[in-house]
Amino acid sequence: MSEVSSQKPVAQAQTESETAASRRAKRPLSDYRPLIADYFRAAGAVIWKDLSAERRSKELISAMLVFSLLVVLIFNFALELDRQARENVVSGVLWVTFIFAGTIGLNRSLAMEKDRGSLDGLLLAPVDRSALYFGKAVGNLIFMGLVEAIILPLLSVLFNLPLSHPLLLLVVLLGTVGYAAVGTLLASIAVHSRARDVMLPIMLFPVAIPVLVASVKASAAILAAAGWDEIGLWINLLIGYDVIFVAIAFMVFDYVVEE
Repeated sequence: MSEVSSQKPVAQAQTESETAASRRAKRPLSDYRPLIADYFRAAGAVIWKDLSAERRSKELISAMLVFSLLVVLIFNFALELDRQARENVVSGVLWVTFIFAGTIGLNRSLAMEKDRGSLDGLLLAPVDRSALYFGKAVGNLIFMGLVEAIILPLLSVLFNLPLSHPLLLLVVLLGTVGYAAVGTLLASIAVHSRARDVMLPIMLFPVAIPVLVASVKASAAILAAAGWDEIGLWINLLIGYDVIFVAIAFMVFDYVVEE
């Protein structure tokens, strides 16, 4: 009788735990809406902070824009080619400009947070750290997009080529998203190093090779009026790269920011 009575509390506890687990599994979506709202509110606050700080200082955009203009002008005067040759090289010029300007922005966006001591404050905030990652990544994406919106028309005029094709703009968007996603993650690692200006390109460029190759190939195929079979292959690679690295950053950002 004592053994039976001792087994009853154990069985009852197991039943209660299973019931609680089933209740958690059956929680309606409305119970998660406040958490989701808080998550997006935290990410939006980081984005708004970065945009407000850049609107006052204009350090990041000015550095990226000046560098991009110099690169475009140097390539324009160095490559005095005919129209066919320009179509072959303009995709490379386009992405060289975007990538190096984006690297400057990625490095400076985290370095300013570290130098001012605000990075520690962000990490101590009572929010999910992945929300901080998405806030910084979207902010970097906006800064890169602003520079690209200025460089694309300028490059179109200088090289006398139409660069407003919808598919080309889609490739630019997908390539920028992938580069900003992986760049923000690696910049959060490099920012803790004394040689962060050197460390970020060393870590970033090998990891970003798939998005660079796919962006250049897709842009060249679009400008050459190739078929969808050739263009779609590179666009699908860009989409897969973006999804994979955004998911990886979401899962590991909490660990990489730990000193």
